[in-house]
Amino acid sequence: MGETTNSATLAIGLASASLCAYLVHLVLQWRRLSHVPGPFWAALSKGWMVRESLKGRQPISFKDVNDKYGSLARVGPNELITNDPDVMRRMMAVRSTYTRGHWYNAMKFDPTRDNLFSMRDEVAHTKLRSKMAAGYSGKENESMEGSIDAQIAQLIHLIETKYLSTADSYQPMNFDEKASFFTLDVISTLAFGQAFGFLTQDGDVYDYLKITKTYIPIMMIIANVPTLADLLQSRFLRGLLPSESDKLGFGAFIGVAKKVVAERFGPKAISRPDMLGSFIRHGLTQEQASGEALLQVVAGSDTSAGTVRAVMLYLLTNPTTYQKLRMEIDRATAAGNVSSPIKDTEARQLPYLQAVIKEGLRLMPPASGVMFKEVPPAGDVIDGKFIPGGTNIGSSPLGIHRSKNIFGPDADLFRPERWIVASPEKFADMSSTVDLVFHYGKYQCLGKSVALMEFNKLFVELLRKFDFSIANPEKPATISNAGIWIMEDFWLRIEHRDS
Repeated sequence: MGETTNSATLAIGLASASLCAYLVHLVLQWRRLSHVPGPFWAALSKGWMVRESLKGRQPISFKDVNDKYGSLARVGPNELITNDPDVMRRMMAVRSTYTRGHWYNAMKFDPTRDNLFSMRDEVAHTKLRSKMAAGYSGKENESMEGSIDAQIAQLIHLIETKYLSTADSYQPMNFDEKASFFTLDVISTLAFGQAFGFLTQDGDVYDYLKITKTYIPIMMIIANVPTLADLLQSRFLRGLLPSESDKLGFGAFIGVAKKVVAERFGPKAISRPDMLGSFIRHGLTQEQASGEALLQVVAGSDTSAGTVRAVMLYLLTNPTTYQKLRMEIDRATAAGNVSSPIKDTEARQLPYLQAVIKEGLRLMPPASGVMFKEVPPAGDVIDGKFIPGGTNIGSSPLGIHRSKNIFGPDADLFRPERWIVASPEKFADMSSTVDLVFHYGKYQCLGKSVALMEFNKLFVELLRKFDFSIANPEKPATISNAGIWIMEDFWLRIEHRDS
């Protein structure tokens, strides 16, 4: 009886000691950043961030937090967010001593290796980035513009053969799906020298879209709890993640990327003027090339498709804007100022087109994850507050790109005219802020020029060929966010303009 009592007393004592230790840890954790305001429960656990991510509204919630608590706010025990573009530039500058935070551990699309986006080793990142820059710039990929033209032509052909409506025939097209088909075929052509065939098959090759719509949101939720990402990517649990042996989905793409890259490293391989050829010539290993090929497909297609959908949605829900853009395209065509297909250099000279693209990028930033950066060991002073080293600071993408101080009192509205009437100084300020959707400095997206070329060409070719209208005006589309914008059921009615 006495031994039982002693055991119970010991158990209670251990439980009490553990509880006290946890409470002390909680208090110390809270005090470390207690001078930075934010939601109360967010300071105690990562549950608040996870909950908002599960709801598919984390960027909206971050904007609300900054609106309420100020330009620097606390959203986790060791996590802050900012809507100050100057702070973002400072953290990402080439000579910045900030580094990528633990959040990036979840960004390994292939759990067996890092890619340029997930890499946290600054020296290795800089070295790898320098080897890849030429391939993305187009200097060593002279067929880049022609490859994009070819896929636009394929999309137009698909519309003309399957999705044209008339007074007697209604053939609605799910634009959210076709936008992904287009960007996937563009990036696979640029990366591997051949399209995966989404547009020619008019189908979800390997069930890629079906699987990634599930996988990417999960990946972004896990990124809020990086230790969970580390656990899943360990050799003990790696089998739960997509694998190159999978026949469908994300894993199948890992296998395809490895196979294509292996062929290009084979003894009979010849150098080709595409991105992969450039990477090989600049010294990427086969393993590195496989990881980057996969990154190109995932990052280069989903983000660009998100902007294509966003711009089209905003155009079709703003008829005046739609007509103004089409009028600009028609006038430029009639004046002989644009070719067929339009050249990238010509599209840059269409001011209203550029304003429309900037507004689409601004209102729905394509890569809208928080992307935490880690404060250097010596700490930093931000917004008049000392921030200790090791703290993670992320961006509030909607807070930055819908800032009323930068874009005006109607910053939440799609209004391309703000770019047309702005003074040179205001235009430069707005433009440098929108450029942050591609990040900045040592972390700037290498695919920026590819994405802008897609946008510059696609909308011109579609709008001078077809008339578009929304099939379900009472609910044009269903939209959520998982680090990228997920738009579904975006059905359009399309007629040929000649008819």
